[in-house]
Amino acid sequence: MPSPPPSDAFDPAAALACWRRRGALRPVEGGLINRTWTVDEPPSAVLQWVNPIFDPRVHLHVEAVTRHLAAAGLTTPRLVPTPAGRLWIENAEGCWRLETYVDGRTVDRLAGPAQAAAAGELVGRFHAALASWRGELHAPPRRIHDSPARMAELAGALAACDGHPLAAEARAVGGEILAAWAAWEGELELPERLCHGDLKVSNVRFDAAGGRALCLIDLDTLEPMPYASELGDAWRSWCNPAGEDAPEESRLDLALFAAAARAWLAAAPPLAERERASLVPGLERIVLELAARFAADAVRNRYFHEDRERWPQPGAHNLVRARGQLRLARSARAQRAACAAIVREAAA
Repeated sequence: MPSPPPSDAFDPAAALACWRRRGALRPVEGGLINRTWTVDEPPSAVLQWVNPIFDPRVHLHVEAVTRHLAAAGLTTPRLVPTPAGRLWIENAEGCWRLETYVDGRTVDRLAGPAQAAAAGELVGRFHAALASWRGELHAPPRRIHDSPARMAELAGALAACDGHPLAAEARAVGGEILAAWAAWEGELELPERLCHGDLKVSNVRFDAAGGRALCLIDLDTLEPMPYASELGDAWRSWCNPAGEDAPEESRLDLALFAAAARAWLAAAPPLAERERASLVPGLERIVLELAARFAADAVRNRYFHEDRERWPQPGAHNLVRARGQLRLARSARAQRAACAAIVREAAA
């Protein structure tokens, strides 16, 4: 998959001019895939360069879905059309979009159970609103949470990495990930619902005080998938206080999980029993899947943006992330029974 161009290759001011706007542009740090700038001070809009892994036609259904969310009473960023009525523009650098700005703040880690509950409640309302959407998806789904495919990609990357400076380390970590995947127990063939598709904590927008979750951002990942995949990705991000760059400290925080799961179940649409039973195994599965993606990219170096100031060797940052996710998966497996009990009690 293509990587973002180097940050100094962008000309966001030229892209913003396509909307006949000028203003102070401030980069927003932390994105692994897209690149983001706020417009004006205080911000009035958000300008994004969209990674070419996304078909630009996603903006057609993003516009329809956000209109639906707004009609349902949910706060959501909205695409700003150009004066010519276009939802996105393309130039030599790729695809750009402009969105309305939702005042508040983004966090990299949840502060505690109250914030986890706020995020869970928001996502539950988001899913409940999406349950009544009957529109069309205009771009093919990416199917990023095809776990067997991601494991096959990891195995292929490890087999083909002879000569890479990190080959030995990647093969050691990757082998452990593949072994953990072989031991995973759960169901893969599950009902699909329209989901956000990337519920990492930085895609939840909170109010300035951090107590209320306002909206979800970056909706270009919208696609049908089981709730086990959607929530697994959310909980692996929300419930690991160490984040992705401290592998020795990675763990599943049961208090954060309980708060998030209870709040989501209270607000989400009704679930079939097999969907509910799939949620906790889905958490371990998605953590292992992301570990596999990081480990594969450690030797392929073509997908995730890395912090080269802290880890100058290409792939080293992704290897750190892979180790952290592997440790988190082991923590999730050790606490599977406790997590399942929380879900059963909340559902009852």
